Amino acid sequence: MSRTIPLREIAHARAGDKGNTSNISVWVNDPADYDLVRTQVTAEAVKAHFGDQVKGTVTRHELPNLHGLNFVMTDALDGGVNGSLNLDGHGKSWSAILLEICL
Repeated sequence: MSRTIPLREIAHARAGDKGNTSNISVWVNDPADYDLVRTQVTAEAVKAHFGDQVKGTVTRHELPNLHGLNFVMTDALDGGVNGSLNLDGHGKSWSAILLEICL
């Protein structure tokens, strides 16, 4: 029997920003879960999860020795901290949003 779980049950994440680009890193808690996360949390899945919030591209960088993935999302912060009226112009809460992806 298989079950679906949110990513937050097996990983944690950190977010950062530079201008209109959001950067989120996902770190798997148990190295045994890395392959599951790597195969299911793709750039396409992240782009679909964020929907219209990410108007540009999503690029994934793998960090296998650290059991992590880094996602760079362009045209994602409504212009960034200095150019947006968005309540989260930094995109800091985006790591929590990404951890809601279900595996």
